[in-house]
Amino acid sequence: MRNFSAVILLLLALFIFSACTAAPEPVEVTRVINELVPVTVEVTRVVTQETVREVTVEVTRIMEAVAQVEPEVSPTAEALPSPTIEPTATTVGAGQTYTVQPGESLAFIAEQTGITVAALQAANNMTDGSVLLAGQELLIPADGVELPVNQQPEPAPTEAPVVEQPTAVVEQPPAAVAQNSNLLPNPSFEGDWHFYLYNELQIPDGWQLATDEGANNLDNGAGGLFNRPEVRVVPAKDLPPAEHSLFIFDGSKTVKAFKGGAPTSFSMFTDVALQPGTYRMTINFVPDTVAGYDAGQKNYASDPLAAEARIIVDGGGTGWQGTNSGQRNSLTYDFTVDEARTVRVGGAFRNRYIMANNGWFLDNWSLTPLTAAQ
Repeated sequence: MRNFSAVILLLLALFIFSACTAAPEPVEVTRVINELVPVTVEVTRVVTQETVREVTVEVTRIMEAVAQVEPEVSPTAEALPSPTIEPTATTVGAGQTYTVQPGESLAFIAEQTGITVAALQAANNMTDGSVLLAGQELLIPADGVELPVNQQPEPAPTEAPVVEQPTAVVEQPPAAVAQNSNLLPNPSFEGDWHFYLYNELQIPDGWQLATDEGANNLDNGAGGLFNRPEVRVVPAKDLPPAEHSLFIFDGSKTVKAFKGGAPTSFSMFTDVALQPGTYRMTINFVPDTVAGYDAGQKNYASDPLAAEARIIVDGGGTGWQGTNSGQRNSLTYDFTVDEARTVRVGGAFRNRYIMANNGWFLDNWSLTPLTAAQ
């Protein structure tokens, strides 16, 4: 009995010992934790942005031009007469008024109405020095006869004499002294202006324009046809300040005529009623004859024949004169009137070559009576 108990105790001890020495079995434990974990997030904001990009655009202004059919011009004509105005059926009787037409003089109107020039002057408070202008209204005295309105006198011959060689630009005036009175209407072109035939021809009031668009037959010229220039009455504000003193001689306006890439020939003139006596006609101008441009600067033509000018007095005047481009030029011409009549005076200009610009600036013209030298 004592041995059985010992065996039981021994088995129990062995069991306990084996339980304590056995290898532990690993146990996997998962812990679920709900918590907020901060996370760094890179955010890109998409913004619509308006971008302005400068683009150079060439713009061409399209203008409608009305084609004009012009009369054929004689190749030899240097200064053309003013357009003929057809008479109307309306008449002006004695004691009524008459509107003066371009080219008419007191002598012409007096002859047509059967009265004397003195009677016509007395009826209209005019003197020998009074200037007769186109558009002026005259009272026909009671002893006059009926005169058709707009009756036009025969134009004076205007073909200019031809000079083989150009002479000096500035002519020396003869021994005579000019009076202060300037008999030209709107002599510095400071007054208003009007369109003549085309909207590219702006003509000072009191003046007329003629263009030669015939053949350029000048020796050593460009040949082909003369082209009609554009003409503008230009105020000082439309010129660069550096050009004011060069192109404006009196007042604040100048007349600009210009044409690029073609020869030109034109004249500007007016009709003035003069009494017997001696007179001096003076024209001032700058030939803007440009052979080319260098960095925006003008290279003026050096040939005097590139720009020629002359004074018009009826069908005569001076011959063609070579000029100095890019500077002020003056021409002076003295003439005598034997009887009271209307005289056509003005200037003619031409460019025989093709240039980058065949231009002219005209200003400060004068027609003055002369007295004997002291």
